[in-house]
Amino acid sequence: MGDSGDKQEGLAAHDWAGEAGTRWLSQLDRFESMIEPIGKALLEQAAYKTSETVVDVGCGGGWTTRQIADMVGKTGFALGLDISPDLVATARDRATRAGLTNIRFEQGDAAMAMPADAPFDRLFSRFGLMFFPQPYPAFANLRRMLRKGGRIDIALWGPIAKNPWQRTIMRIIKEHIDVPKPVPRAPGPFAMSEQEYVIDLLQCAGFSDIKFNEWIGDQHMGGPGSDPESAASFALNGMHISELVRPGGDEIRTTIHRRLVELYKSNCDDDGVRMGAMAWLVSARA
Repeated sequence: MGDSGDKQEGLAAHDWAGEAGTRWLSQLDRFESMIEPIGKALLEQAAYKTSETVVDVGCGGGWTTRQIADMVGKTGFALGLDISPDLVATARDRATRAGLTNIRFEQGDAAMAMPADAPFDRLFSRFGLMFFPQPYPAFANLRRMLRKGGRIDIALWGPIAKNPWQRTIMRIIKEHIDVPKPVPRAPGPFAMSEQEYVIDLLQCAGFSDIKFNEWIGDQHMGGPGSDPESAASFALNGMHISELVRPGGDEIRTTIHRRLVELYKSNCDDDGVRMGAMAWLVSARA
């Protein structure tokens, strides 16, 4: 683990129904392409079979839900669940245009919602579980979404010390802005980076046979093909750090933007801006 000075403030889960969800939607395709390799790795790990029913928690724009629908076939079913009504509307539209009939999207808070289609055979979530204000009862609710013996497959960011794509951004921001000291395990991207904590959450919720696989690779900032300038603009406008930078005013924002461009220039090739990343791919049985 990195020291607490390398961590960051998180966003409350309910904010995804408002500003955070709107911000994600405005940069949806760039976000999706940036984390697509991790999504593909988690889908490969899950290895869905024909006729299975799956709930995709924190489905966002529905890319992973559509892949799951393809994998389970017409006799299976995929439900995308997200707290943001705007993202759910977009996900529905994209699934309709893709001609998928074994898929549905529902707006709701996974910490307490119980879809009418439950219990499911499987539960999937790519970075959709780290923002619960009360994670223990939320994970208990996830367990109730599954039939006995059902399986959960989730992606969580690993320690920030192993995620230069985020650690270096925070280091630059802290040189110019007094960032509040974070509360350990508070809702946010790195809230569940500790294996012991995740194991406790899952076991207390009634899960067993818990396994961790480590994903290590490059994060294409702003998506593949982004140049340093557009990657820096994406980081400051699309990512949650925009909330940390906003109080500093325009001059400090301009300085941070320039520093990010310099950082990304030194990590850019023909495929775009590459920064190191590490995530946990976790599975467990209900």
